Amino acid sequence: MNSFFSALLLQAGYNAALVAIGAALLGFAAGASGTFLFLRKRALVSDAVAHATLPGVGLAFILMVALGGDGRNLVGLLIGSAITAWLGLLLIEWMTRRTRLAEDAAIGAVLGVFFGLGIVLLTVIQTMSSGRQAGLESFLLGSTAGMLFQDALVIAVGGTLAVLSTWLLRRPMTLVAFDADYAAAMGYNVRRIDLLMMGLVMAVTVIGLKLVGLILIVAMLIIPPVTARFWTERSHKVVWIAGAVGAVSGYVGAAISASVPAAPTGPIIVLMTAALFALSLLFAPVRGVAAAILRHRSFQRRVHMRQGLLALSRQEPIREPYTLRLLTREGLIRPDGVPTDTGRAQAAKVSRDERRWDIARQVHQDAGLTGRYDGLTPIEEVFTPDEIDEFDRRIGKPFAVGGPA
Repeated sequence: MNSFFSALLLQAGYNAALVAIGAALLGFAAGASGTFLFLRKRALVSDAVAHATLPGVGLAFILMVALGGDGRNLVGLLIGSAITAWLGLLLIEWMTRRTRLAEDAAIGAVLGVFFGLGIVLLTVIQTMSSGRQAGLESFLLGSTAGMLFQDALVIAVGGTLAVLSTWLLRRPMTLVAFDADYAAAMGYNVRRIDLLMMGLVMAVTVIGLKLVGLILIVAMLIIPPVTARFWTERSHKVVWIAGAVGAVSGYVGAAISASVPAAPTGPIIVLMTAALFALSLLFAPVRGVAAAILRHRSFQRRVHMRQGLLALSRQEPIREPYTLRLLTREGLIRPDGVPTDTGRAQAAKVSRDERRWDIARQVHQDAGLTGRYDGLTPIEEVFTPDEIDEFDRRIGKPFAVGGPA
């Protein structure tokens, strides 16, 4: 536990601190950049992009070795991965537009072909004298042990540019994500904006290969925006919350990895992201499971309360045990089932409101008003006091709160 807090406070050594900061920066960039692709319902494109980077890594290594250079040069490998990732994006977009293939089929085709080609190239590289110790397999699952300051700098600069671009272009990307036809009518080039969204995801994927690998970077692009969606209805807030979720996951995951011997950093970061997703799924105040259960229980209580009061007003027996318990607990009936004075008054009010709504449907032809009647919405929230007085006049009896119907 002490080692974890030391890593959390950046006191576990230079490399551990570098990895934690780099992971936090990458997490923020991935979460923010993946938001609009998620809102566009094209999250699986990031999976194809990630897998399409692998042949680029292999081809870049072979080319650099053929030119007499160091095949493990990170900048060269990232450039190669970016080229094939962009090629994969263009192929997906072309097949979706020019053929009858659905987008998911195009994604599956590109993902499978490019990943298969990448594995073949890695196998070929292993047969080369200079490739046996290349360590390119680390691009599959990530490797942070050898992270250098230059690597963290690449993540910081690239991630900052990706987040800045996402924020500056949030308006057109929001329009395209929620209503592409409306965006086109407003004069936006939907195809270009789609490519821009995917290009930002591609950039984050490429810079994240060193840290979490091409397989796990997909989780960093998708899970934070999904998590953020539980907490807000505003797209611009989703961007920042997703970035925060990614940053916290990266930082804490790296700290855990540094404090546990031989724990892989990339998978630990993804598990942290999944843990935050699970917490949001359960406990988010509006969209979480717990909130939904509470809303359902509140709705159930209101329904039973209304039905019980209507039964009291009609002098009908109440046979539902939950309704009896509820009315008794609220002091509306005595344990022997006899209504209290408060119970009679509230029953009279509910009965009168039923009759008021009948009159309202006769007076108002506006479905926007009378259509709000669900038996639970108080009539005072829909109509003005003067309108309610008119309903009472048409009913034919003066209405006194707490009096009989």
